[in-house]
Parts: sequence; structure tokens; C-alpha cells
Amino acid sequence: MGNMEKKKKGHIHPISRVMEDLEKIFSKLGFSIALGPEIETEYYNFDALNIPANHPARDMWDTFWIKSKFKNQNSKLLRTHTSPVQVRYAETHKPPFKIIVPGKTYRHEATDSTHEAQFHQVEGLVVGKDISLANLRWTLEQFFHEFFGPDSKIRMRPSYFPFTEPSVEIDVWFPAQNRWLEVMGAGLVHPQVIKNFGLDPEKWSGFAFGGGLERLAILKYGIPDIRMFSDGDLRMINQF
Repeated sequence: MGNMEKKKKGHIHPISRVMEDLEKIFSKLGFSIALGPEIETEYYNFDALNIPANHPARDMWDTFWIKSKFKNQNSKLLRTHTSPVQVRYAETHKPPFKIIVPGKTYRHEATDSTHEAQFHQVEGLVVGKDISLANLRWTLEQFFHEFFGPDSKIRMRPSYFPFTEPSVEIDVWFPAQNRWLEVMGAGLVHPQVIKNFGLDPEKWSGFAFGGGLERLAILKYGIPDIRMFSDGDLRMINQF
């Protein structure tokens, strides 16, 4: 028995580790976890999120469309973000509610050190009464303090997303690198999207945020190339 080779232990993939950390932290903040289909309809992926067919923001997403052999069938696609789950969840649940949506997403773009055709995102949604950017800021500060450490701090920069108004980019301050780094987009849910939830925007408001899990893992663990998450090289995986 003494000469037998020791059994090697398995290792948790860094994306799985980040996903577990996200779920634990947001669960402590009162969030539920919601999931949805990876093959989506055009309505949930775009239209219900205030991105109609003629909207210039459609160009922000390079979409994998799925051809159907049946005529007059609704357009299907590989979801370009996890945001469609916001609408699906809101259609079947009464507010107030708080959810995060981790999962795979797909975009038709060239692969390089910072881009992949398949990647992971986490989406957050809060709907309730009198929700403001202050609620959003506090929530993300609590998350990043626990995820990156107590020395991290955030700033919000004006931006544009069709499903939030106002919209902001979220930057995190990394003391070791002495710089701000962009980590996700966020904002208050657009009144039209609230209507698409089947809710009255005069009574209900909310905030949403979303970002890439690979981006969070790269920043937390210092991984230099997004392609390393999926190339199957155990030398990287065995570090975790």
C-alpha cells in the first residue's frame, strides 16, 4: 500500500468557484437565484428589454441566430446576455423581489485574450417600492467588499443601456494595482421594461446590474487570457 500512487484530488474550476462565491454573497443579501433557457426568443432577448428590431442598440450584440425549417416560427437565438431571465421571472412572480441570474451566454465575435464566443454572466434584478441608485450602490459595495476584499471601493460613471435609465458603468478600485477597473454595467430599470414585466412603473421601480464571470475571475485570480478557462489545460485548473 505504501508504494501505491496517491490519488489525485479534483479541483474546482475558477468559473465554478466565482459562481459559488456570487451565490453565497448575494444569498446573504437576500437574493434568490433564478435560471432560464439558453435558447431564447427574440422577444425575451431583445424586445421586452426595450431593444426593438430597428433599435441601433441591436448592434451592441453580435447574435447567433437559429434557423428554423418551419415557416412563420418565432425567431430563436442563443441568448446574448442573461437579462431575458429578468422578464421571465418578473412575469411569474409578484414584487418585491431580488434575484441574481448566473449562466452561459453567447455572442458571435472573434476570439482573443479578452473575448470568447461562449462566456458566463451574472445578472441582478431588484424590484420594489422607491428603489434608487443609492440602493444599487449599497448592494454592490457590500458584494465587492466581500468578493475582492474590504479595501475595494466602487465608483459609478454615466453610461447607456437600453433597458436601464439612468445607466452607469461600475468601476472597482484595486489598491494593489493603484487603478480603477470596469467590472459591470448597471442602472435603474427603464419604465418601459417595468411595463413589459406587467407592472405599473408609477408604483414599482427597480435596479439591475450585470457583468461577466470570466472578467471577475480574471481580476480576482490574475488569469491573463480568457481562453485559458476553456482550453482544458489542467496546469491552470489544478491551481484552484
